[in-house]
Amino acid sequence: MPKLNVLVAGSTGYIGVQLIKLLVKHKNVQIKYLCGKTSVGKKISSFDSKLKNFKLPKIVKFNKKYLIDIDVVFTALPNGDAQDISKVLNNNNILIDLAADFRLEKASEYLKWYKQKHRAVSNIKKSNYSLPEINSNNIGNKQIISCPGCYPTSILLPLIPLIKKDFIKANTIIIDSKSGYSGAGRGVHKKFKNNNLHESISAYGVGFHRHNPEIEQMISKFTTKKFDLIFTPHLCPMFKGILSTIYLEINNGISINRINKELSKFYKNSEFVKILKKNSLVSTNDVLNTNNCNISVCKTRYSNKVIILSALDNLIKGGAGQAIQNMNIKFGFNKAEGLK
Repeated sequence: MPKLNVLVAGSTGYIGVQLIKLLVKHKNVQIKYLCGKTSVGKKISSFDSKLKNFKLPKIVKFNKKYLIDIDVVFTALPNGDAQDISKVLNNNNILIDLAADFRLEKASEYLKWYKQKHRAVSNIKKSNYSLPEINSNNIGNKQIISCPGCYPTSILLPLIPLIKKDFIKANTIIIDSKSGYSGAGRGVHKKFKNNNLHESISAYGVGFHRHNPEIEQMISKFTTKKFDLIFTPHLCPMFKGILSTIYLEINNGISINRINKELSKFYKNSEFVKILKKNSLVSTNDVLNTNNCNISVCKTRYSNKVIILSALDNLIKGGAGQAIQNMNIKFGFNKAEGLK
């Protein structure tokens, strides 16, 4: 089978570099172009020495002429930039976006949460928000695949099966998530230049983080009941990894055992979502450099309340790995190709 020709736009950011490190080991892919803005002419190995032994093109500025012989365009760009690329796609291109440009189904919601007008509104209908283990069947003939954010991935994977079965009270969901600073991109170093990034933990987006509408949009597809959730993200003094702690009140007649069994059943055939033994204490260290999401259901002092722990690598399962999962599904490759 011929290899897919791939272009990576935003190749020098943390998530772009991680994507390249996975793609070079994918047997069905050939990286044809690496694009950047301030790094034109440089080798990608200058951003990660682990890539120096691979034959890769030098970084160029994106130009629509490159799309002529490209099968897949990966965009790991600042929010808004993938919209412009989507407008110059040809019929042979598939766009897989790792940012937020096509995550929300309404342009008005994008304006509200991202404070900029959507510049490719007509292309929203050509896109599909795809969390591989949940709704990848909807990719179909869509030209644009939108990959979920890293926080929503860690949250939706444990929540959706329980909401679908009506096991939890959907109006009392509290989520506390902690992420490594790579989730904020390379620009985080400028923000913290006068402070010690490596000895600080900070909450941000309290009550109104831009991932809220993404999470709520997905949950609304699996319940007709009113639901409320409080989500607070934190930036931690570690490079990568996410740990989400989810506090839930369960419905009458539902036990921690039933919750654990339901999650285990739902992800029985999953290559990457691991439901651990009850009351396991999960760590980001257990999932770093993997495409896995480890989930543990923990009891509390109260019979009607449980705590779910969910850990993943934000640059892989929460980003580059998930994008490759979507590509594998779209083109019928082995679901784990490039991800082991």
